[in-house]
Amino acid sequence: LCLPSVSVLDGVVSWRIWKSAKVSYPLSLLLRSRCIWLVFLSLCLVFLVRSQSLQSRFSHFSNSQAVLETIRNLMNTDCVVPDWLHDIILGYGDPSSAHYSKMPNQISTLDFNDTFLSIDHLKASFPGYNIKVTVDNPVLQIPPFRITFPIMGGKGKKRKEEDGNEEKPEEAKALIVEPHVIPNRGPYPYNQPKRNTIQFTQTQIEAIRAGMQPGLTMVVGPPGTGKTDVAVQIISNLYHNFPEQRTLIVTHSNQALNQLFEKIMALDIDERHLLRLGHGEEELETEKDFSRYGRVNYVLARRLELLREVGRLQESLGVPGDVSYTCETAGHFFLYQVMSRWEEYISKVKAKGGKVPDVTDVSSFFPFHQYFANAPQPVFKGKSYEEDMEIAEGCFRHVKKIFTQLEEFRAFELLRSGLDRSKYLLVKEAKIIAMTCTHAALKRHDLVELGFKYDNILMEESAQILEIETFIPLLLQNPQDGFSRLKRWIMIGDHHQLPPVIKNMAFQKYSNMEQSLFTRFVRIGVPTVDLDAQGRARASLCNLYNWRYKNLGNLPHVQLLPEFRTANAGFLYDFQLINVEDFNGVGESEPNPYFYQNLGEAEYVVALFMYMCLLGYPADRISILTTYNGQKHLIRDVINQRCGNNPLIGRPNKVTTVDRFQGQQNDYILLSLVRTKAVGHLRDVRRLVVAMSRARLGLYIFARVSLFQNCFELTPAFSQLTARPLHLHIIPTECFPAARQNGEGPSHQVHVIKNMPQMANFVYNMYMHMIQSTHHYQQPVHYLLEVNLCVMFHVSAASGIIAPLHGAVMFCNSGFHNKPGVYSFLTSLPIFVSI
Repeated sequence: LCLPSVSVLDGVVSWRIWKSAKVSYPLSLLLRSRCIWLVFLSLCLVFLVRSQSLQSRFSHFSNSQAVLETIRNLMNTDCVVPDWLHDIILGYGDPSSAHYSKMPNQISTLDFNDTFLSIDHLKASFPGYNIKVTVDNPVLQIPPFRITFPIMGGKGKKRKEEDGNEEKPEEAKALIVEPHVIPNRGPYPYNQPKRNTIQFTQTQIEAIRAGMQPGLTMVVGPPGTGKTDVAVQIISNLYHNFPEQRTLIVTHSNQALNQLFEKIMALDIDERHLLRLGHGEEELETEKDFSRYGRVNYVLARRLELLREVGRLQESLGVPGDVSYTCETAGHFFLYQVMSRWEEYISKVKAKGGKVPDVTDVSSFFPFHQYFANAPQPVFKGKSYEEDMEIAEGCFRHVKKIFTQLEEFRAFELLRSGLDRSKYLLVKEAKIIAMTCTHAALKRHDLVELGFKYDNILMEESAQILEIETFIPLLLQNPQDGFSRLKRWIMIGDHHQLPPVIKNMAFQKYSNMEQSLFTRFVRIGVPTVDLDAQGRARASLCNLYNWRYKNLGNLPHVQLLPEFRTANAGFLYDFQLINVEDFNGVGESEPNPYFYQNLGEAEYVVALFMYMCLLGYPADRISILTTYNGQKHLIRDVINQRCGNNPLIGRPNKVTTVDRFQGQQNDYILLSLVRTKAVGHLRDVRRLVVAMSRARLGLYIFARVSLFQNCFELTPAFSQLTARPLHLHIIPTECFPAARQNGEGPSHQVHVIKNMPQMANFVYNMYMHMIQSTHHYQQPVHYLLEVNLCVMFHVSAASGIIAPLHGAVMFCNSGFHNKPGVYSFLTSLPIFVSI
């Protein structure tokens, strides 16, 4: 059990972790509402005493002062967390007390929406359960499904035992599955709901189920196991099951938040309910603006679109006047004109006395034919009464949704300033609000003042967030009648990867401040759902880090998809450790303290990158990583000198450190370990796991092998790496993409590169040979250009603006793009630009 405590002596704050189950404090005292702030006060004092040290922690955001002010204000605030979290945060009691199986308010029936792809997928996700489907016809056993679970444990079990009504074992393992049909939403193609296409694994389904139930859910996700997909599905299911509830999404980095948000946008969630707070939203890969003012502009533009639809509906019904002027007049129009016509229509076509009306009546009496004239025709199929009635009701749902949205947007007509509108949007309209933990700390005061409310919190990258930064998002709302309205807390992370960054070594080691709240929960035994199947990397690459996890396997597509079965072009191995000796008698260097560089490795890495690009590898599918900032800057300088502005080669997707690249991936990773005198901070196994797990298809590591292979902590990975030759084995006559299967012997000659100068010389010769080959084709190229320009001229006279595209297509299809380097060379010619 971990109980944080504080002692102040001679102005020095020390941080002590109690690791004893028997504590001298009276439990009744510890369980007081104010005593939960022992944790909080400890952290606050540490922060405040060493504010100067903390500024470096937040220097990237330039907001350390504001964060410290938030922490200071919280010390004097009567904040409340849910009762079911008290003991766990303090480190007392039953660690599993907040698990959904122990919660008294479990939900028996849940709609899993589009989580399952088929009934077979559902059955495979619940092995050991007796699945009872409410319909026997296999044709009707299609998703979406509502599932009724047996109520587990909790406080109700004891009461059942006392009453003598304990459930039988077969009843406790039975699931009642009810397929249901999503009501028709309208006749337009965009009315069809977006659907999930991911076949979740058994453990992912358990994580989704736990996230939908009340309580604390902890999901441990190794690299490539679909943490983000699980988080997005939980959010989607909460949105559809509990439409009145609001969900707060918190991550450590803007990049993780944007990745999460982009996947949320691809699911069946109305975008008017999405809001992204903070400055990182500019990096979202979409033309839509999800910031506060961007959402206000969207609402105002959407209001005008809907009012135009109201005007078109008014015209189709022949109603005089201007009812599409405001949301209020549109509401009156719906109530007195639209509803009256719909009720009259229903009275004519509904079944009376058990007699089913004629199928033609459904279409002939329908009052909105003219309005839906722009929908795919025919609107009514005329095959059966039930089908046509469902279509008619779907059309009315489409019309009703227009007026429902206008009623929600009515406040934006009354509020005149953009600030007031953005506040209303945040507090009332948005259902899914996303922000980083830093933004939550910065804006806590403003959010509380506005009356911001939420029911669920989902935290991604939880193992990278400081304990205080994890705690603050729980307190972004005022309690209701002395109680927190928080119902769910979902934490998703991986404590086997890098922890929060603490630059002060005393706080990092002695104070144990780098331990995140997620890691502390895992250590005291809070139940977790461990995702156990990765789909990111080749199985051989996964073996380099799966020893760190319990039962981490591979998804089937890792063995089946062509990109994983095909060998890396130009390489004998899909991963290799390459020994780099001293260059000119120098290994690692340290021009400034802790600014480590290794010129030999930097030149070797860049030479291999150039080699890959010359073979045809896209540069954006290659990333270069290193373990030190000094080496990162050196590699960037070498790239600028060697190939940065060369159209035949280009620049890699990223050149950065392993720590910065956590949470990202790329197909091919070139990794420089830099050190030659001491192992350095790669001795931390968590950093090794991050470094080994970034590549999908190829990983090539440059290091002093004699140093790293003797490090005990790195043995599980380096024993596999050193089992292969320590000199680079390449196949320069094999162009990208390769036809050879992974593991097959090459049909071309294999070259063994023994050192960096040999590789640099080889790449130079290869590049010059390619340039000479390009000049060899130069005469036919001029002839080809002349012919295509003539063709383009004649086409231009006949078909106008399409002609340049036609000429360019003819040029690209001429066959030169299949020759390595020639197509890239041609694209740099002025004549190609003119085409």
